[in-house]
Amino acid sequence: MFSRLIASTGIILAIMFASACADDSNDTSPSVAPATSVQEARARARILHEAFHGALQVMHRDFFDEDDARVLPSGSLEDVFAALKHSYNIQVRWLAVNAKAMNIDHEAGSDFEKQAVAALASGEKEYELVTADEYLHVGTIRLASQCLKCHLPQRTSTADRAAALSIRMPLKQATQQQNSSE
Repeated sequence: MFSRLIASTGIILAIMFASACADDSNDTSPSVAPATSVQEARARARILHEAFHGALQVMHRDFFDEDDARVLPSGSLEDVFAALKHSYNIQVRWLAVNAKAMNIDHEAGSDFEKQAVAALASGEKEYELVTADEYLHVGTIRLASQCLKCHLPQRTSTADRAAALSIRMPLKQATQQQNSSE
């Protein structure tokens, strides 16, 4: 029940964000023009990253009971990711960085994702790639000590670890690859 409520809230927030970015046309379908600059794409990705990072932290804090874990908060957000992909062609997914992947689908797959995971594992906060028609952004998701009971059960340190959120979105005009940790 809570997971559906949270997923619905996430979808509403994503739609509100996308609507704010859309041009003012009479078309009532949920479409968003691709970002027309790297700066615009970066800003959109950072807003999405922060919204999902915050939602995940709050969901773990307020609703997750490890003794009765029917649905993981990250799994609930994957429903929101699917809606973003379907409605806006924005692809979002979790990545393991320096702790156990809770799902095999969270392993880095592409060369870009492997490079991003390596950069984040070395301390970068974000990593990006710009192509002619896409903006790819990977940002750190902090795994605090209490998260490591599941994500790193054999740990020998209480130091924070990281997961990541990968965001891929259409870009109308882009010409160069950039690695940023601004």
